[in-house]
Amino acid sequence: MKLILSSRDFGNVESAKFIAENLPKPINECKILYFPNENATRSRIKSGRYENRLVKYGFSPKNAFVADYFNPEPFFEMDFDIVYVGGGNTFGILKRLRSAKFDELILKLLNKGAVYVGGSAGAHIICSDISHVARFDKAPNGFTDFRGLGLYDGIFVCHFSEERRAIFEELCAEGKCPVTALSDEDSILIEI
Repeated sequence: MKLILSSRDFGNVESAKFIAENLPKPINECKILYFPNENATRSRIKSGRYENRLVKYGFSPKNAFVADYFNPEPFFEMDFDIVYVGGGNTFGILKRLRSAKFDELILKLLNKGAVYVGGSAGAHIICSDISHVARFDKAPNGFTDFRGLGLYDGIFVCHFSEERRAIFEELCAEGKCPVTALSDEDSILIEI
């Protein structure tokens, strides 16, 4: 299983280059499933704006798919080379993934060989425990399950800067699991 993680994914030239270099084939040949953030509405999903963003990153229009939280069933019958979860509110995105059972689909696709690309919130949700993200993101009302997808036993401090150093050091001192700082310029490849 290959996980490509960063704070800015395609929003940073270096991160975008790192992602492209670690894909299974040229970016324009990869079939991608993108999970939009917690603010995605039906009209935004249907508008083509997310597909256009993927095309801007180098994906072919015929290979760019956006997960529809309001109609998830068709995606369970498809295969993809890349699963992509970008930024937003980590808890809000995870809540949406769970409500549509897309958390299960992501694990299924990764087990079949798809590469995971996660930026910021997308990096956080692969962890076993995401409770530390409450320092940065507000959990939606009623959100109490702080388990991530369980693909990685460490945690990340995304958008790491001097402003987040104290939080990083506090998490390291707790010693519960490995802590990795990811600045906006950093990208990391994890192979499981």
